[in-house]
Amino acid sequence: MPPTPGTLITVAPTGAELDKADVPQLPTTLEELVETAKSCEAVGAAMIHLHIRDADHRPTLDHGYLAAAVEALREQTSLIVQLSTGGSVHDPLEQRLTVLDAEPDSCSLTCGTTNFGDDVFLNPWGFMSDLYVQAQEREVVPEFELFDLGHVAALARLLDRHGLPFGGKVHVDLVTGVPGGMPGTTAALMAGVAMLPPEVTSWSATGIGRSHLPVAAAALSAGGHLRVGMEDNVVYARGVPVEHNSQLVERAAHLAEVMQRPAMSTDDARALLGVKDRRRPTA
Repeated sequence: MPPTPGTLITVAPTGAELDKADVPQLPTTLEELVETAKSCEAVGAAMIHLHIRDADHRPTLDHGYLAAAVEALREQTSLIVQLSTGGSVHDPLEQRLTVLDAEPDSCSLTCGTTNFGDDVFLNPWGFMSDLYVQAQEREVVPEFELFDLGHVAALARLLDRHGLPFGGKVHVDLVTGVPGGMPGTTAALMAGVAMLPPEVTSWSATGIGRSHLPVAAAALSAGGHLRVGMEDNVVYARGVPVEHNSQLVERAAHLAEVMQRPAMSTDDARALLGVKDRRRPTA
């Protein structure tokens, strides 16, 4: 992979694991998501990774909620809109495939089953393969999420079986620090990077919880990109909770600037990922 002069910063603002009652600053309503997206774009984010909540702040894959969020963010920001196809660990596989009906720019595609704390995040081969083919057909760019080294091998198998994604680029996110997956260490991250198949054109890293900062530093030093957000980390520093996702994006952008790989614009990020431009032209 050639070195990338800038840094793609993805914000994952909500996730499916935390309760609004426990973390009231978590953005769960459409209005909160739009405000969060605007604030994060202003300080350096170029892509937003969305899990959607219903009127009771519970995770949902309801098409109406997903489509409304995609439309609102596309109208009010320039961010690349990526929908999670993981949902929550309790969502059935068939329902997770319907996420593409909301016509996002990108979707997550997790390349294998993972022990996820006390639960199991199920991603069998048939589901992965079906999702990948549907993403190709609908011209949605997948981000391949890799929680373990076996997932890297599964990614290579997907590419060998089905060819390149729409747009011809292959972007992966190495997720570290999940109990049951790769530990949030530089050694684990670099082991994953070393195994990436040659078709991969860019990669980012996510450090869950306390691995947030060391993994970000390792990724930047190795030419990778960053994903941050309250889905992955709700503590800004020891004893200091995150009050807004923009704090995490702003810090990531500062780190990238210090490393002389400043945050990418949304246009540069679209070129990096080969994303189809679904934005409506302005009058």
